[in-house]
Formats: sequence, structure tokens, C-alpha cells
Amino acid sequence: MKIKISRREFNKTIAAGTLGLLAGCRFNNRFSIIIMNGEIIDGSGTQAFKEDIGIIGNKIAAIDDLKNATADIFIDGKNLVVSPGFIDIHTHTDTELIVNSKAESKIRQGVTTEVSGNCGDSPFPLNEADFKELDTNTFEQYGVHINWRDINGFLRKLEDQKISINYATFTGHGNLRSYVIGKNDVQATQEQLKKMKNVLERSMADGSFGLSTGLEYAPGSYASTAELIELNKVVAKNGGIYATHIRSEDDHVEEAIREALQICKETDVSLQISHLKACNKSNWNKVDHILEMIHTAAESGMPVKADRYPYIAYGTGLTIFLPLWFRQGSREEILARFNDNTLIPKIKEYVENRGQSIGGWDRVMISSCFTEKNKRLEGKTIYACAVEAGTTPFEFIRNILLEEKNRVQIIGYAMDENNLKKVLSSSLVMIGSDGTAVAPYGKLAEGKPHPRYYGTFPRVLGKYSREEKLFDLPVAIQKMTSMPATKLGLHKRGLIAKDYYADIVVFNPGTVIDNATFIDPHQFPSGIEYVIVNGKVTVKNGNHTGVLAGAILYK
Repeated sequence: MKIKISRREFNKTIAAGTLGLLAGCRFNNRFSIIIMNGEIIDGSGTQAFKEDIGIIGNKIAAIDDLKNATADIFIDGKNLVVSPGFIDIHTHTDTELIVNSKAESKIRQGVTTEVSGNCGDSPFPLNEADFKELDTNTFEQYGVHINWRDINGFLRKLEDQKISINYATFTGHGNLRSYVIGKNDVQATQEQLKKMKNVLERSMADGSFGLSTGLEYAPGSYASTAELIELNKVVAKNGGIYATHIRSEDDHVEEAIREALQICKETDVSLQISHLKACNKSNWNKVDHILEMIHTAAESGMPVKADRYPYIAYGTGLTIFLPLWFRQGSREEILARFNDNTLIPKIKEYVENRGQSIGGWDRVMISSCFTEKNKRLEGKTIYACAVEAGTTPFEFIRNILLEEKNRVQIIGYAMDENNLKKVLSSSLVMIGSDGTAVAPYGKLAEGKPHPRYYGTFPRVLGKYSREEKLFDLPVAIQKMTSMPATKLGLHKRGLIAKDYYADIVVFNPGTVIDNATFIDPHQFPSGIEYVIVNGKVTVKNGNHTGVLAGAILYK
């Protein structure tokens, strides 16, 4: 005889049985860590719920009422939110982890996974000339030497050293192109393209998550669309991502988005548009259209998303204001052009036009100089520096780049707050800092880096979710956790779920906020109380415990 029951009754029966089994074994369980009394926002975008979390080893073992269970460590989450660790999908951290494994500016804002190698820049692959240049720069800046030439050697170095955060990386197209072709404005031959594809294939086999481009930077900017399509066939075949700093983020931003979408369409590669924006006031009206372009592509089935940091200023090198033809070749060749009087009028015209486009040189701030002599200029605008030097902005730029051998970082105030909110609100946009792991002490404390290095994720939670109510907390957290985890194909990360890795942030939703400013950036945020990486408490009561439990994540 068959007994019929409704679906609701069946689900209730199964749920009751599951709870009974949990109750039967609950008191026999001992956990490494129990987080009690917190409001769990699990990363899926759904609303918060009250439950305890039990961790055994590096995994979440239970999500239940664990008041009668035992543990080595108890964390009281009363009045706090418990969420998955934040995944920073767009970063530039690499050799900094060799200088300071603790990744202070990232872990203290709740970042448990760093995704680097963006904007076409990774510390591999390195030919002999590039190896010598990176080794010299790293030693001069940080006092350490490098000992690798490929992704395998680099990741092994981090693994041997041990780090606080999980780490994943793309292969930088600029480095790949330099490795095979060099740094000049030439098109790849078929033989060179084949070699680039082979090196990229090996990099992905060794763990790279795909290819990144920096198409506003040399030498990546010299690549044709056809070259990028061929390389991305390799990325797509290996299930990777194409993360692109598009060819223009100002006057030709729409054409640049169109190129990225063309590459995606022709290769079916998973596309990630980096730090989506429209720079300079004359282009602010283009944001609605570029968002429409991306959403239309996604609705048609194309695998496209984007990322953005929550600030209206960008950060990059001062050489961005120089023409692309000027930036080709070795550092010595570039600097020599500054002393070629036949080129100066042409360079000057280009630089002055760029200054006018951003709205004047008082909208560009020096954030970092390499030499001690010029560190006094950090935090001052190009305009103020030129006045102080008694010269024109162009002559100041020329002189300081010569003195610093091109090693000058700047911040450009080029974006609009309303546009920022539109981009952050998009269902296709994730949160990425575009920053680097630094610290307010030691070698990594130099300069005035963009405040996004310290404040990106708390700023989204505090300013844009809690104060501006741009989106609710579950949506904000989803943009930082399960969305990037799904995009990257990370295994069992990005959610609070049983058997997932215990990467967890415990924060105060009422006080979480960024404290870093453009003038005083080396400040940790408020409200991040605990950070757990692979089941190890790495931040406790807002302070780093010294634990180095991060894992290297391989594609």
C-alpha cells in the first residue's frame, strides 16, 4: 500500500530527521572554533539568520545551535555580523608579500583572498633583462632579491615563506609580451604569437587563473585585437578569465568596452572588466551607456562582469600622462627621449592636453616618489609642486620623472560620485580594491598610497551600504564573496556553508568604516573584529595575531 504525503509534509519530515541527527551527535562534537550568537550573512545574497558556526581544522563543520558543544576557541558574535572572508578580485600584491607576509592592509579590512596579477602586470614570466630589472627594483625598494622567472617559482616562493591570506594570480599580458617580443611598439609575428600562447598555456597549467591586460600601459597597449583574441582562445580552453584594464577609460571608453566584448564574444572567454569607470568630466555622461553595453551582453549569455573600488580618484604612475609611443623600450631609452629637444614640443602638447582633460594639474597628486630627496612632494598636487619649483607643470613632470627614473606614483581625481554609485549598484559589478598589501610600518609604510589599499571593503559596508543605503548588507557582502568566488571558480570558498573552507570575517555593522584618507592613508579601518583564514584566527579584536595560514590557490 502506498502512503501519499504532501511535499510540505515530506520536507518537514526530512528537516525534523536532520535536526534529530544533529541533536544526537551535537554533544559529542568538539570544535576548533565556535562562533556564537552572531548574525550570519552567508554570502549568497539572502538575509541574515541567527546560528552558531563550528569549525574543525580548516573547514566549517557545523552551522547550528552549538551552545552545548565544546571548542578550543569561542568567539562571541553578539551584535556582530559573521560573513565569508572577502575576496579582493582585483589587486596588485606580489613582491610585497615577501617583504611582509602579514598582508596587514588587506587582512585587517576582512580580505582573506587576494587575486593579483592584474592590469597586465605580474612578476612573471621574466626573460633575462626583465629578471634583472625586477630584481634591481625590488632590492633598491625593499632590500630583497628575487629568485624566480616563472609562475611556478613565484608561487613556490610564497608557499615556502607562508602568508596571511589566500593568494591567486593572473598572468600579466604586458609581462608575457615583454618576455617574448620586448617592450617596443611592434606587432607579434606568427612565431612570437605561438610562443606567447605556449607560455600562457604553461602558466595556466601551473596555476594562473587566466590573462590580464593593461591596454593603457606599455607594452600591452601595442597588442592588436587579433593578438588578444588568439591569446584568449588559450584562456577559454583552460577555463580561465580574461581580466582587462581596457584600452581607454576616458575619451574612447565606449570603443574600449566594445573591444573587450568582441574578444569575449569571439572566444567565449569569461570576461572581467577591471575598475569600470569613465574618467574626466567630458566623459561622465557615458557611464549609463557603458553599463547598458555590459548588461546587454550579459543578458545575451556572454560571461561578462566587472569590478570597481569605492572612490572617485584613480591611482597609477605619472607616466600615464605621456604618449604611448614615448613609453616604449627600456627605462633608459624612455628617459633619453626627455633630452631629445626635437621631441619636446610634441611631448609637451600631449601632456598639457592630458592635464586639461582631467580638469587641471590641481587634480593630480603625487602619492609616491622613489628618492628621499623628493619624498617631501608626496601629498602635493602637480600644480602646487610646479609653483613651488618656479616652473611649468610640464617642466616639473619632465624633471621629476628624470630624477626618479620614471618611478613616480600619482592619484588623479577624475571620476564622478553619482557615476560611482551607478557602477557599484550594478548587479554585474563586484568589489575590487585595485590596491596592494602594505602596512603602516617598515618598508611598506612609504609614500601616500591610495586609501583603497586600507579601506575598500569597510567603505562599501559602512558608507555605501549602511549610510548611503545603495544596497543592503547581504548584497554588499555577496559582491565581495560568492560573486568573485563563482567568477573565479574557487572551490568551496565565498559562502558560509558546511564543508566550505573557514574563511570568515566577524564585523560590527554599526561601526565598520574606512579611516584611510588621501593625505593620511596608512590607517586601518574600524569595525573588523575577527578574521579567520583557513580555520585560523588571524585578526583578533582588530589586531593581527601573527598567524600565517593563507593558501596558494591554483586554477
